[in-house]
Amino acid sequence: MIHTGGTIASRPSPDGRGLTPQQAPSLTGLPDVEVHDVQPLNLPSPHITPAHMLELAGLITALAPDHDGVVVTHGTDTLEETAFALHLLLGTPTPVVLTGSMRHAAEVSWDGPANLLDAAGVALHPHSSGRGPLVVFGGDIFDARTVTKVHTTAVDAFGGYPGPIGRIDRTETAAHVRFFATPEQRQTYAPDSLKARVDILYAYAGWRGEGYAGARAEADGIVIAALGTGNLPAELLPLIAKTRQPVIIATRTHAGPVLPVYGYAGGGATLVQAGAIPASFLNAHKARILLLTLLGSGLGKEEIRRIFGEAGF
Repeated sequence: MIHTGGTIASRPSPDGRGLTPQQAPSLTGLPDVEVHDVQPLNLPSPHITPAHMLELAGLITALAPDHDGVVVTHGTDTLEETAFALHLLLGTPTPVVLTGSMRHAAEVSWDGPANLLDAAGVALHPHSSGRGPLVVFGGDIFDARTVTKVHTTAVDAFGGYPGPIGRIDRTETAAHVRFFATPEQRQTYAPDSLKARVDILYAYAGWRGEGYAGARAEADGIVIAALGTGNLPAELLPLIAKTRQPVIIATRTHAGPVLPVYGYAGGGATLVQAGAIPASFLNAHKARILLLTLLGSGLGKEEIRRIFGEAGF
């Protein structure tokens, strides 16, 4: 059990300033399992950085050979980014499962204990091996590549197209784990750091590139949450054509791929001709994590284009 903080570790602060991470949760309900607790962090998830994700990957790599499963507790706001970073960084076959809670430990309806028990059940299941990091929430099992937070307050706050890849349900005597998909091969990376600066810009009707000049001047890479299948207003086309850094085109739409099919100025096809790189099915913040990883691995623009193009993540 690796604890990083978040709502699952939170209670109302005694000084009245609101909820804060205070005490890591305990795993109960598995009497025949030896549990080792490690707490490298105790942070709200908006305070988690890519450097923390790299540190966490190193800790998991060190602990995994001596354990049958690893559970990471994490705040929900950036849980999907940490999960995807671990998907790119971890090569261990030991199951790794991330979970958290939407309600805090002082609430009657605290969902932390159930999510924790479910996560442990999935981490200990033999069919979880070789799948890369998983996210378990409300009994649903998600792939780290596609999971996303879909609601700000609901207990079933996680989803993402095409949905869960499995389910865990419990009876009094057993945990029942079912996967709906087979494990897939994935590429992992060993970046020296995740310290590059990658900015995310958000497209909207009438956007003329406000904020783009600053990103181009300061960032090592740019991700744009574009419109539809990866389209932008015409004003962005010459700006992207003049950019030496990788420019990744994701979509602000909640599901579906980036497909460069439109040939008008700013359409996806013209953006690719100008040098932009489509993000496939990755949302903008996961595309940023992948780009950080590739830049930290010393890869150039054309190799980055190949990896995004092959969807080899």
